[in-house]
Amino acid sequence: MLELKDVTKRFGSHTAVDQLTLSIPEGEIFGFLGANGAGKTTTFRMILNLLENTEGEIFWQGKKITYDQSNEIGYLPEERGLYPKLTVKDQLVYLAKLRGMAKADSVKALKRWLERFNITEYENKKVEELSKGNQQKIQFISAVLHNPRLLILDEPFSGLDPVNVEMLKQAVIELKQAGTSIIFSSHRMEHVEELCRFLCIMKHGSPVVEGDLVEIKRSFRKKNIIIAADYDLTFLKETAGVVKYQETQQGCKLQIASSEDAETVWRQLTEKGFVRKFEVEEPTLNDIFIEKAGESYA
Repeated sequence: MLELKDVTKRFGSHTAVDQLTLSIPEGEIFGFLGANGAGKTTTFRMILNLLENTEGEIFWQGKKITYDQSNEIGYLPEERGLYPKLTVKDQLVYLAKLRGMAKADSVKALKRWLERFNITEYENKKVEELSKGNQQKIQFISAVLHNPRLLILDEPFSGLDPVNVEMLKQAVIELKQAGTSIIFSSHRMEHVEELCRFLCIMKHGSPVVEGDLVEIKRSFRKKNIIIAADYDLTFLKETAGVVKYQETQQGCKLQIASSEDAETVWRQLTEKGFVRKFEVEEPTLNDIFIEKAGESYA
């Protein structure tokens, strides 16, 4: 388990992270979210000991985390950090050596990952010769080649087409199943919903939402209603309890203030005519993010 206790980081008069306390379960994928400037990257750098926290403590497996434990951690930053003039093999073997991995082991692991991602032909190519998507695959491999016990992924699917997103997503799931603890940060809420059971949403350096995603959704009063009907539904914009109206091809999608408002909407609909579909849904993570962090990445 990774634990942060009252962790604060100040840069002069600016507080980037403010009294952050988190417990990140072992062997889980933990979503760590927030708008730009919320404190996510600063927190990652403190976990990696690249930045010293101003206050508080960080523990890994019950012990205070230090730079000596860096071999147990993998980090995929949002910004690319590969050497463009080096070949893929030379670069990854070198980075694995810095993590304490023997050359023979790193070459064997490298070949396995290149084969896994269908890019074996790039082993001896320079990074600058690769497409943006294939560079992202290489960057991902650099973070996992040494088989870390804790893996931090910051926008891991950036620059990838849908096919390669699914390929990397499956690799992340398999790492989790093998016991790796993963911190996952993304602006794509649907990826977080699919992969993460637990999450934290940061705003101005402090958490505004934290816990089990299922429980977070249940406790969020606003619900969505999907409606399909063969008549004009725009009158629902003025219905009490409706806070958002979105037109769809089949009808509309509403956001209501609470589940009780669904009955009011239903009564108004049945007075107008036949309703082909009326489905009350839990809010999406994007709905919750907009409400709590004030930003949308839809």
